[in-house]
Amino acid sequence: MLRTSLRNLAIVSALAGSAMLANAAMNPEVGGAPMYATKNIVENAVNSKDHTTLVAAVKAAGLVDTLTGKGPFTVFAPTNAAFDALPAGTVDTLLKPENKDQLVKVLTCHVVAADAMSAAIDKMIKDDGGMHPVKTVGGCTLTASEKDGTIMLTDETGGVATVTIADVKQSNGVIHVIDKVLLPKG
Repeated sequence: MLRTSLRNLAIVSALAGSAMLANAAMNPEVGGAPMYATKNIVENAVNSKDHTTLVAAVKAAGLVDTLTGKGPFTVFAPTNAAFDALPAGTVDTLLKPENKDQLVKVLTCHVVAADAMSAAIDKMIKDDGGMHPVKTVGGCTLTASEKDGTIMLTDETGGVATVTIADVKQSNGVIHVIDKVLLPKG
């Protein structure tokens, strides 16, 4: 009896492990970490070594509860290098408590209240003749376009971000990794 129970436990454990590996295999790795479709945006982002600045900013802005919520959300997730490319001192200034409103605005201009995989975005771009307006939860309008099979986003200041890793499925939406911080107008 004990032997059968242990064997059954081993089989269940192996199946669960296989399911987790299969789940991670369906998603690309981000920042050297597996991304699990069964975890939410924040649970996955905290494991990416390329998104430590974004995670710190989300925490400082008080957006953790929002991005762990039901969603669905599409997050255009700038890398640490994207934040580093901002003018010197910008990130430190945004992370100060007195600048929380501005930080929230910048971050929510990276979030869309939908689960938009790259194929759907690409179709919208094509259907709109090469450029598709994207309304964010922060009230910004991004312009999605495509060049040589790569999706690009133009922010309200004319800055252009490229999607470098697309379709990272989350339990509450999808992440698309981008190489530039998207900024709102003035």
